[in-house]
Amino acid sequence: MRVQERRRLRNRAVRSATRTSVRKAQAEIAAGESNPTAEVIRQAISALDRAAKKGVIHANNAARRKSRLMKKLNQQASQASA
Repeated sequence: MRVQERRRLRNRAVRSATRTSVRKAQAEIAAGESNPTAEVIRQAISALDRAAKKGVIHANNAARRKSRLMKKLNQQASQASA
């Protein structure tokens, strides 16, 4: 039970940080920023990879979220250039 509690708290912190970074990335994409978006997206993808590596989220879940982020970014970029 003590181990479960430690892991739960760690997982909670990692999951929260991951969600925050993904939300920031989505907000940057929606705002239409160009240069800062690349760095924020990179941080969000890194956070998702770390969470998957630690077993906090499933690897396919991380891949799906990364794919959706990149899809939004590419759609926004194509709209901005068109």
